Amino acid sequence: MSVIGATSQSERSRKPHPVDEVLPAPRLVILGVQHLFIMYAGAVAVPLLVGSALNLSTKTIGLLVNADLLVSGIATIIQSAGIRNILGVRLPVVAGATFTVVTPFIVIAQKYGIQAVYGAMLVSGVFGLLMAKPFSTITRFFPPLVAGTVITVIGLSLIGADVSLIAGNDPTAPSFGPESHILLAGLVVLLIIFITRFFRGFIGQIAVLLSIAIGTLVAWPMGLLHFGSVSHAKVVGFSGFFHFGGPKFQAAAIISMCIVMLVTFTESTADMLAVSDMVDRPLSPNDLARGLATDALSAFIASFTNSFPDTAFAENVGLVEITRVRSRWVVTVCGVCLVILGVLPKVGQVVANIPGPVIGAAATVMFGMVAAVGIRILQKVSYAGNNNLLIVAVSISFGLIPAFAPNFYQHFPKNLQVIFDSSITSTVIAAFLLNLLFNHWRRPGESAVGLGGEALADELNRPEVAERAAAPHAGPAPNNTESSAVGESQPQAPTARWGGGE
Repeated sequence: MSVIGATSQSERSRKPHPVDEVLPAPRLVILGVQHLFIMYAGAVAVPLLVGSALNLSTKTIGLLVNADLLVSGIATIIQSAGIRNILGVRLPVVAGATFTVVTPFIVIAQKYGIQAVYGAMLVSGVFGLLMAKPFSTITRFFPPLVAGTVITVIGLSLIGADVSLIAGNDPTAPSFGPESHILLAGLVVLLIIFITRFFRGFIGQIAVLLSIAIGTLVAWPMGLLHFGSVSHAKVVGFSGFFHFGGPKFQAAAIISMCIVMLVTFTESTADMLAVSDMVDRPLSPNDLARGLATDALSAFIASFTNSFPDTAFAENVGLVEITRVRSRWVVTVCGVCLVILGVLPKVGQVVANIPGPVIGAAATVMFGMVAAVGIRILQKVSYAGNNNLLIVAVSISFGLIPAFAPNFYQHFPKNLQVIFDSSITSTVIAAFLLNLLFNHWRRPGESAVGLGGEALADELNRPEVAERAAAPHAGPAPNNTESSAVGESQPQAPTARWGGGE
């Protein structure tokens, strides 16, 4: 019996962590394609918004879309699979163009030209690569209070983004919100609920993909499928390098893009912490540094491939939660599909022609799931005898102003508009500063309890926290003998899973 027990224990110890598990090929591909469909609308939204605002030609906008998909695919593969101990968080994280860049991109392009945008992006990419490691060491300032608030607002602020796919872009138009489109979207939502509730195993895990497929079939007789653009698209295409000309460097543009990079880091940090919690794999500072360095690399690559900086996509965080599939290799497949779409415009057009109400309904559910994940994270926070509830209230209110009133800051200087026109940026600033004010900054003689939270320095020095943070990841141990661009070989100061106390 002891031999059998020892053998069983040995087998369990050799079993990889679910994050590292390689699923059977058919299942891997289908689950990866599901991630693709969930993020596609958000991925192409940034180039479409930028292209429309700058009055670019349809051909040029198509070029931006292809470039965006290609860079997103490269970043997604690196984030999930990793490159030795240099790049990639090695979690099921999908990378896509950050919405934070939209306003700065448009403002800079209108004032200095698109070449200045890509010059600033190039510098911000280098800046991000240099800042990834230092930024990763301040995770103690992103406890559940801050991360949960930011993720909640990401979900809430994005819910309306895909409503335009369902109802249309112009609320004043007579054709806005046709009943057929809303009913089709409602059908897709009901299908996601039905399949998730009554099916288990693999069928339940692909509920979103099945609902999109069924919704597309229903849309066919409704006349919502238009594949005319497919025949005009090239079979193979690449946007090339520096399509708009060589980069130009303007100090104001560079500063703005560097701010965008730091905000992107904050957004990605919150999303990576959420995924880490979902899949039960603690996120060390070195893991985070590799993930943030990949975001910075995407900006650097984007600067000469006519694309956009990437961040961890929130809707795919929601998909991980709803499917409970933790394998990072599923996301790697999604990245490969994105690269294929980026170099095969004809295939990309097929995906792009899936009816808006279908994609919009699925994405709206995922955005709602992101908000729910943020609310669940906020449950980890203590609200007794402190000001944490005030921090959440002010941060959410301040953060949602740009979502409900896009022109709220229109009379402010352009540089301030770049910062505060984003719900994510506004929430990060409010939650971060208020957490510092109430839970970190102490006046002489004031106790940590008086501040409404644990003293984080004391928390980080507690033996049980240090022991927990020093424990290796479940599954195969990483090879720590290799050098790393983000300091992998150096021992880290102990941190809790969420980087600090509540």
